[in-house]
Amino acid sequence: MVVQNTPTSQSTPASLPPNVFTLPQTAQLEALYTIIRDKNTSRGDFLFYSDRVIRLLVEEGLNHLPVLPKTVETPTGAIYEGVGFEGKICGVSILRAGEAMEAGLREVCRSVRIGKILIQRDEETTQPKLFYSKFPPDIAQRYVLLLDPMLATGGSAIKAVDVLKEHGVPEERIIFINLISSPEGLKTFCGKFPQTRVITGWIDQGLNEKAYIIPGLGDFGERRYCL
Repeated sequence: MVVQNTPTSQSTPASLPPNVFTLPQTAQLEALYTIIRDKNTSRGDFLFYSDRVIRLLVEEGLNHLPVLPKTVETPTGAIYEGVGFEGKICGVSILRAGEAMEAGLREVCRSVRIGKILIQRDEETTQPKLFYSKFPPDIAQRYVLLLDPMLATGGSAIKAVDVLKEHGVPEERIIFINLISSPEGLKTFCGKFPQTRVITGWIDQGLNEKAYIIPGLGDFGERRYCL
């Protein structure tokens, strides 16, 4: 059997901000993205394969949390010098599509606290506007994994981080996790928040005249929740 190392379709801008991290660009990962991008993929398959990508993203996000030395004793009586996570974490999903990423976080973080934030465009100003938020009371003392599957223009994500900062969360304690980003959105977001790390699965070509990510995968929320 011959295995070909086919180049991926990943778009990597030459000036990628230093606080942006992508998943390892493997053939398996591209195969997963090919499935969820396909307009003919069934809803069941879209759920299954997008969940696989979300799990990978959450695991990568956890890699960016600080750790402290920790010593334990194994069942053999030996001492093991390892590490443990420093501090508490919580997830904050940007409604409604971000809710789809909560299950992936709960699968790897037992009893994790989850916050919600709803941001929509103000029809009068055309700017992102906060409509609803609910966070754990001690969110200012936690590391926050901000969850939203798509980063297009960056408007909603920027507003979400602004709201978190207003609640006392330091910029450097926020990790923004998404499946697909546009180069334009990354540049705008990281220009505003250079200390917030961004974990993205794929960087696409860019935005079209309607500000949709191209090639993208369509409306994530619609494909996820609508039959």
